Amino acid sequence: MTHLLVVRAHPLDSEHSRSMQVTDAFVKSYTESHPEDTIEDINLYDLAVPDIDRNLLQAWSELGTGIAFDELSEAKQQKITLFNGYTNGFLHADKVVIANPLWNLNVPARLKAWVDTITVAGKTFKYNEKGEAVGLAGDKKVLHIQANGGVYDGKDPANQYLKTILTYIGVSDFQELFVEGMDYAPDKAADIIAEGIEKATALGKTF
Repeated sequence: MTHLLVVRAHPLDSEHSRSMQVTDAFVKSYTESHPEDTIEDINLYDLAVPDIDRNLLQAWSELGTGIAFDELSEAKQQKITLFNGYTNGFLHADKVVIANPLWNLNVPARLKAWVDTITVAGKTFKYNEKGEAVGLAGDKKVLHIQANGGVYDGKDPANQYLKTILTYIGVSDFQELFVEGMDYAPDKAADIIAEGIEKATALGKTF
């Protein structure tokens, strides 16, 4: 049975977000076309996503010196458990959809925090005998859905960042769906979104 993980990174729903509107269309189509698959659909803005902060850094350091997990402070245990939960959620998925808006030429901060949880040495990549990084997530299929006010053709820093990170951890099947140009050409926004929904629906059948 194939497991799909949908990671949304927008605080607004599809009534107020173009990226979420297109993502909804994809999920609906995928659900109808893959009735045997399991789907986990999360929005990072509805969840606690751990930043790499003092507690997390100190917890890793203490664990590295041989301190047992249950000897960590409660705050550090919670941080480690939360962080590892997102790592394991990604590892469990066969397919992953990442959906976000382009904000200030970058991904939302909450999405960056999630990406930190999936770039873990020994889990999503490892170092070989030469000290070179080798990706361990090559069995995963990833679709990036992004809404852009302007037109970037995938060359914006946010998409390039995600593509670079996911390629680094071994993902070779990285697909992209952009809904873009709505702010540049507001008179065409409705048509652009409709086209994005059409593409998302088609992708939902084949992804």
